[in-house]
Amino acid sequence: MTRLTTVARALITAVAALLAATAATAPAQARPEPRAPKDFVALRSVDPTILQEMRYATAHNFVGERIDGYRRPLCILTRPAAEALHQAQRRLLRRGYTLKVYDCYRPQRAVDHFVRWAEDLDDEAMKGEFYPNVDKTRLFADGYIAEKSGHSRGSTLDVTLVRLPARPTRPYHPGEHLVPCFAPRRERFPDNSVDMGTGFDCFDTLSHTLDPRIQGPQRANRLLLKSTLEGLGFVNLAEEWWHYTFKPEPYPDTYFDFPVSSRSLPGLR
Repeated sequence: MTRLTTVARALITAVAALLAATAATAPAQARPEPRAPKDFVALRSVDPTILQEMRYATAHNFVGERIDGYRRPLCILTRPAAEALHQAQRRLLRRGYTLKVYDCYRPQRAVDHFVRWAEDLDDEAMKGEFYPNVDKTRLFADGYIAEKSGHSRGSTLDVTLVRLPARPTRPYHPGEHLVPCFAPRRERFPDNSVDMGTGFDCFDTLSHTLDPRIQGPQRANRLLLKSTLEGLGFVNLAEEWWHYTFKPEPYPDTYFDFPVSSRSLPGLR
């Protein structure tokens, strides 16, 4: 009897050890990704004619790599913002232009990626194009990088004008020679946008929408974009000619973190 009890205890101990080891090595249960509220939409479902060149889903941006959270090159907005942009597109098409968006909804994880990059003072791979005259130690103080972005609320977008018929923009090749974003249009990266005086995401005071040094056709192009969008409820950020927010925002105090992907949207996978 004593021997059987001893064997039973040994068996129980062995089984318990095996279960503990299995539990320790089992993969952790993946947490489900956050999803967008039901009033977020893919812009293409509201207006498929608006061009999309989603820079943060590529390496052609001031960081130099795809940004966290951008699973697809997809513009996502709150429905009111998307519908107002559709109305702007209808007006501009009659004048021979189309809108092109560079960025729309931006997850908080992407903003966090920008912050980590800004804190790494040794990483200046894209300085030659996007911030040639700005010391990287000044990015936070000068307002180019912040820990929160209006884009994460879903009603802010970065946008430009393209003259019709739209020519394709050639692909960016990582490692190619970089030209300052405020160089003359014929010298800087060949975006198919009209000439706005600087490229998109140019960290320079020349990007201020009403900078007095921007005159002639460049200023007229900025003002056409500004007047069209502001006439439909958008508000421009004075420091960036490309940055607009639809008002009133459905989520003025909420910073979302669902990935940029069709799977994040209600009814889409």
